[in-house]
Amino acid sequence: SADKELKKPKKKSPKVCGYPISIFFIVINEFCERFSYYGMRAVLVLYFKYFLRWDDDFATTIYHTFVALCYLTPILGAIIADSWLGKFKTIVYLSIVYTLGQVVLAVSAIHDITDTNKDGTPDNMTFHVALSMVGLLLIALGTGGIKPCVAAFGGDQFEDHQEKQRGTFFSIFYLSINAGSLLSTIITPILRGQECGIHTQQQCYPLAFGVPAALMAVALIVFIVGNGMYHKTAPQGNIMVKVTKCIGFAIKNRFRHRSSQYPKREHWMDWADEKYDKLLIAQVKMVLKVLFLYIPLPMFWALFDQQGSRWTLQATTMDGDFVQSFFCLHQTVNPILILILVPIMDSLIYPLISKCKLNFTFFNGFDTALNVTVGDKEIGYILPNNMSEYTSVKHGENDAGLECFVKQELGFGSSYTLLIPPTLTFGGKCSEGIQKILDIEPNTISMAWQIPQYFLLTAGEVVFSVTGLEFSYSQAPSNMKAVLQAGWLLTVAFGNIIVLIVAEAATLEDQWAEYILFAALLVLVCIIFAIMAYFYTYIDPAKIEAHFANTEYGEKERKKSLEMAKKASFQHQDEDKKGSDSSSDEEEESKQSKM
Repeated sequence: SADKELKKPKKKSPKVCGYPISIFFIVINEFCERFSYYGMRAVLVLYFKYFLRWDDDFATTIYHTFVALCYLTPILGAIIADSWLGKFKTIVYLSIVYTLGQVVLAVSAIHDITDTNKDGTPDNMTFHVALSMVGLLLIALGTGGIKPCVAAFGGDQFEDHQEKQRGTFFSIFYLSINAGSLLSTIITPILRGQECGIHTQQQCYPLAFGVPAALMAVALIVFIVGNGMYHKTAPQGNIMVKVTKCIGFAIKNRFRHRSSQYPKREHWMDWADEKYDKLLIAQVKMVLKVLFLYIPLPMFWALFDQQGSRWTLQATTMDGDFVQSFFCLHQTVNPILILILVPIMDSLIYPLISKCKLNFTFFNGFDTALNVTVGDKEIGYILPNNMSEYTSVKHGENDAGLECFVKQELGFGSSYTLLIPPTLTFGGKCSEGIQKILDIEPNTISMAWQIPQYFLLTAGEVVFSVTGLEFSYSQAPSNMKAVLQAGWLLTVAFGNIIVLIVAEAATLEDQWAEYILFAALLVLVCIIFAIMAYFYTYIDPAKIEAHFANTEYGEKERKKSLEMAKKASFQHQDEDKKGSDSSSDEEEESKQSKM
């Protein structure tokens, strides 16, 4: 049984410098998994926009729906681990699902699969969209499901007296998360910028998604290799299930006794008193008190997680000449900042937009079809008196034509139309006969202007996230830290839901208006939260638990004493009865002998 399993001494794992060797497999697993997740996420919204051809609003909606699912599924993972499979099996099984999801997403990005006419454009976009959604659903289930299990499983590897080593492990564990995030958000945009393909060369999304898939497979293999060294605890029942049932019973019981003839109770959770012990009810009250403070928090995450959607899309409309120098700056400064600000440094790294593309058309007024090539990219044949479709090409100097050489400097975000007249004469000065029309001016605002907003948001995370987690931990009952952790993750999920609602429901034509809307909402939420925090009264969960534990212990002892007294009383009565019966028998025998 689970109780017998828990009583077994912990398995003696080989140690290095006082640390179980098993934790090194867990740390490497976490590094690879975070590389896989953040690497994939760094280019996801660009994949939506440039490969699946979605507009900015729809790409933002799907992106935040995916992130929200990633933070909703941890509840499911925690229940499965604690109530059914245990942490080890849950991590293994859901990591397999996770890896399959990454592979499916990488395959969905291969344009040659449905490019039957070999023109570089998928002929069945519905197939790619469906495959992408299946992959993202599997990833959300996998990454969210293992999220509450891996760190806790690492903590299980230590013995009770190794509190110092356990604390150091969690620091290294968090460092591995940020290291994986840092490297992946630099590497995967570079991989995306490469060109690959069988029939036509295009941005290599299969490589950008394939490398994270490979890292997730490595994470799974490394974790399984350490199997023989792990200490595994049997499932012992999920506290979240108990809390949910207790709250549900209190609400149901209160509804049954809603009539005024029933006396009111101090707290609505006291209506669970008929079925649950007072200690559990007191613990649930403490949790609900903190969860109430969580209500305004999703608004912060609504802004914070736009780094991977709106801000990335904003970068595509800016001048990217700064990208290369910014990348070099990250190479030297960021590793130092990671060591100093481990919990938040990954939020300073945003997906680098390398090899930005620009819109370009050609109009053919010539009397025969022309085969047009821009740089190393083939536009294809343009029929007489027809225009090509808008095509993204590299910035810088590009060539156009087969026999007519045209040179044009292209800026980031610019759009040109070249008019080819019917009188064009191919030769040395043919380019003078081609009219160049500037449709959209090049981007003039540098990506460097995004640095202050990333810095300010990161400073906000330092104050908000770290302090919030410490507060939650200090106010949580001893056996419900995980419940509040799940509640904290839910605020991230709801924050992303807010973004997708605004992206779909708001009818704001200008993007700057949406930014102002979110900023105004956060200011309002800050005021509301300040008022809520002002009236919050700090508690000491340990003292409250000790009080109820002692009260219940005294109550049990009192009941035990009463039961023993009752038994003694009944026994005394039985003895008196037997003594009375014995005396009567002796008197009867005496009478008979006299007769």
